[in-house]
Amino acid sequence: QVLLVESGGGLVQAGGSLRLSCAASGRTFSPYGMGWFRQTPGKEREFVAAITWSGGSTFYADFVKGRFTISRDIAKNAVYLQMNSLRPEDTAVYYCAAGSDSRTWYAPVAREYDSWGQGTQVTVSS
Repeated sequence: QVLLVESGGGLVQAGGSLRLSCAASGRTFSPYGMGWFRQTPGKEREFVAAITWSGGSTFYADFVKGRFTISRDIAKNAVYLQMNSLRPEDTAVYYCAAGSDSRTWYAPVAREYDSWGQGTQVTVSS
């Protein structure tokens, strides 16, 4: 069983920055890809960014390109999301997710991830 724990959320003014962290644990932790998604009340969870665990290839939603950067630390079993130039519309609960099946994993598709964290709230004030 894989346990993912996010941290780093909080309240920030528009234009500010936050760095989210996701720590993974569990004997079976061997993901193909890791991703960040976000969700606001009444809306579906939406893809933000993803990274392949071994190769480090990155994928981004268009609305975060140039502002957010995803990275991972294999030795620490951790993935990060550096968020710069934050906007009020970035306000959401941010979730970390891990996908283990290299045959089906597709970065922006939530159902291709089999482990999820509990989420961390990011609030951007105008």
